[in-house]
Amino acid sequence: MATAAAPEGQRGDDRGARTGDDRGGVRAALGGLTTRGRSFLAAGVAAAICAYVLGQGDLLRVGLLLAVLPLICAGVLYRTRYRVAGSRRLSPQRVPVGSEARVHLRMDNVSRLPTGLLMLQDHVPYMLGPRPRFVLDRVEAGGRREVSYRVRSDLRGRFPLGPLQLRLNDPFGMCELTRSFSAYDTLTVVPRTEALPAVKLAGEAAGYGDGRQRSLALAGDDDVIPRTYRHGDDLRRVHWRSTARYGELMVRREEQPQRARCTVLLDTRRIAFQGAGPDSAFEWAVSGAASTLVHMLERGYSVRLLTDTGTAVPGEGSEGFAGSTQDSAEAAGLMMDTLAVVDHSDGAGLSRAYDVLRGGNEGLLIAFVGDIDEEQAAVAARMRQRSGAAVAFVLDSGSWLTGGAVTGAVDERLRQLREAGWTALAVRPGVRLAELWQQAGGARAETAAGDTYGGWS
Repeated sequence: MATAAAPEGQRGDDRGARTGDDRGGVRAALGGLTTRGRSFLAAGVAAAICAYVLGQGDLLRVGLLLAVLPLICAGVLYRTRYRVAGSRRLSPQRVPVGSEARVHLRMDNVSRLPTGLLMLQDHVPYMLGPRPRFVLDRVEAGGRREVSYRVRSDLRGRFPLGPLQLRLNDPFGMCELTRSFSAYDTLTVVPRTEALPAVKLAGEAAGYGDGRQRSLALAGDDDVIPRTYRHGDDLRRVHWRSTARYGELMVRREEQPQRARCTVLLDTRRIAFQGAGPDSAFEWAVSGAASTLVHMLERGYSVRLLTDTGTAVPGEGSEGFAGSTQDSAEAAGLMMDTLAVVDHSDGAGLSRAYDVLRGGNEGLLIAFVGDIDEEQAAVAARMRQRSGAAVAFVLDSGSWLTGGAVTGAVDERLRQLREAGWTALAVRPGVRLAELWQQAGGARAETAAGDTYGGWS
């Protein structure tokens, strides 16, 4: 929620400041004359000149009345001394593509005087819809008014909302002044996610999957691995042999239960994807990566997002993996925020991502890649050696543009990846990830039955 106060009259702390503010405020008030006010002022001046030339006193009085009325309205509007406070609340602050969020606006009259008619306007990007405008009736002293509007976007991104503006009009419509609040809010539109079937990982044939590729989580049984004594540790956990060896008090640390790891690789190379828009191959890949991240986190995996640039999310501080269950929600939000603004990279290959993976102990690797040549397919094949099981969804962006069948070059790349141990699937235009996910599970089950590679069952 963002809150700010907007004074409808200028006040100074001393006489000199008040004079300077008044001069600027008068110019602003005269600049706020509406078309009607300017017309009255011009007609009054013209009538006064004609009256002077023709010697008509009655016409002069009419001209003065026409000229003075908009000036009086501007002065009265400028001298209005009430203050209002405005706040904005988003519900929710993070929404998937195509979903609606509601923006709640609240105006509080914090002055001792009732307000006049208020025109409320909030600035929103054109991708979220038309600019909302509201007319608020008289707000009593200490009163409150609440309004709301909905926003929706078919594009990913982070969109600023604000500033909130108030327009003040006099009863005759001669003058209009605008007061802006300074607070902004941000709506994050994340990729649309898809529920995936529960394909169980086995990986026992090669010693991967649920068998070995695991990382540490939070709590568990005692282990004999010692650490330095800390204030508050239970003295019953003192490891006396290590204490004698190191010359300082050592205790048995708690062994932390292991969690299976999963790395989701997203290819963002500009040369790998053709076309743009919500129905493009790149947007499908981003949405697929988001669906996979959510699915694997729900299954209790430690997950990280990796791009072809070598950037890992949540970050290098946690080895790029979402840690405990308590941190999973925060890590998921961080990865979804990253996918909300991810764009094409200028890289030419996947070597940077391979450099991150070549440390080993990567667990399951799931990749969403675009057009790859023989060289990049070889790099991806080497990635398989650094993971337990590996699944690749290969998008032929050319077929997404034309709606045609997958080309022979893509079939050759799929064969190259499969020979390296990948479960590689071609992504046809408009196919649902859940269908491919089920096919990947079936393919891994057949492979495991053939005693070739460990992985899905």
